[in-house]
Amino acid sequence: MSVRHALLALLSEGPSFGLRLQQAFEARTGEVWPLNVGQVYMTLQRLERDGLVESDELAGDGPQKAYRITAAGSSELDAWMRTPPSSEPPPRDELVIKVLVAVQVPGVDVHEVIQAHRRQCLEAMQGFTRLKAGAAPDEISLPLVVDAELFRLEGVVRWLDAADARLRQHPNLPNDDRPREETATSRRVRVGRP
Repeated sequence: MSVRHALLALLSEGPSFGLRLQQAFEARTGEVWPLNVGQVYMTLQRLERDGLVESDELAGDGPQKAYRITAAGSSELDAWMRTPPSSEPPPRDELVIKVLVAVQVPGVDVHEVIQAHRRQCLEAMQGFTRLKAGAAPDEISLPLVVDAELFRLEGVVRWLDAADARLRQHPNLPNDDRPREETATSRRVRVGRP
């Protein structure tokens, strides 16, 4: 998630203060991604350094600055909105790594590992479904965020099911206790032939 671009989007609606931007960010994202106000100000400083926002110090009770987007910031926001996320080599997914490692660890039943994570995903999906059902009828951010998470979790469950099926069909898993068919290589090793 790009806090930088989210702040530019909020500033495209008009000038604002850091604390208001933090509150607006959390409201717009269905309050599922808390944002530290310090992160907001650090990001605003970088945006200002890069010429994407400008600030005005206001006289008053404190050192508040009102930030506004620049023309360069608007161009940056437009480019970000129109550019799909990178689909380079897949990111390191902890669950995928866990399943790959579980196949090799002595005494670990990879199928149990998969089923434990599958149950956890299904429970999370039920929780998100309840959360979405409790959203106000005019709420848009929370249902959109929940839908995205439900689809992501559904994809994880589908991958876990496919991985489990593939692993059950694989004839020579290291931790598989099923009797293995003897291959030409294992016969050569057993009888001591190259």
